[in-house]
Amino acid sequence: MHQEAGPPSPLAPLTEPPVVLDRREGPHGEVVLRRHGELLQIISNGTFLMDTSDGRSERLLVEAALEELRGPISPENGATPGRAPVSGPSRQGPREGPRLLVGGLGVGFSLAAAAAEPAWGRITVVEREEAVIDWHREGGPLSPLSAEALRDPRTEIVHAGLAEYLRTDGGPLSGASFDVLCLDIDNGPGWTVTDDNGSLYSPAGLASCRARLAPGGVLAVWSAQPDPTFDDALRNAGFQGIRTHEIPVVRGVPDVVHFAIKPA
Repeated sequence: MHQEAGPPSPLAPLTEPPVVLDRREGPHGEVVLRRHGELLQIISNGTFLMDTSDGRSERLLVEAALEELRGPISPENGATPGRAPVSGPSRQGPREGPRLLVGGLGVGFSLAAAAAEPAWGRITVVEREEAVIDWHREGGPLSPLSAEALRDPRTEIVHAGLAEYLRTDGGPLSGASFDVLCLDIDNGPGWTVTDDNGSLYSPAGLASCRARLAPGGVLAVWSAQPDPTFDDALRNAGFQGIRTHEIPVVRGVPDVVHFAIKPA
């Protein structure tokens, strides 16, 4: 899920106290959903994570990853050699399009953006907090944001830790490959929500990401600030085409998305 450091969004009517809608204790600590005026906010272990005020970063993460997958157009064949074909679902089923994995469900902005794009094939969202998934179920507080996307036959929600899901080498998750991995579970590789998330950006974690990508596939990692050392880590993990896309914010340094490509 996309993280925001500091106080709730300035768009929230701070004259009204927040109202807790649900509070859960899970394996990673406490997770809370609260309403603050018109906004819904997710709080983890007392830290404000995200709210429903904008969603621009989450949507751009998915949209820019698709553009990165498309790559430069070749005049000879209209596509980039070695990249996955990008086309809308056909009557044969959703696997006709590139397969997307989104790390983190959050308030559902990334999922909604993906489901609104017919070019995607299978859309898999991995979320470790059962409470967050419950809040998106029919009738849940967050369902208005994700109901249409969850009804999309291309969508599947997986309750698992992302690092665990990526490295699984047996059982029902074995063998699944993706054309794009969009990771939005931390403030960035050097600013994780919990200590165990750090393994995702380690050499072993990045190797798991690379292994789960199809040849020519794209890894996109959201971060609250640029991290040149992460670019080096991506190169050391065997990725190529590494670049950083800046996302302007109201104040402070821009958010960024780190892009990297698995060699074809």
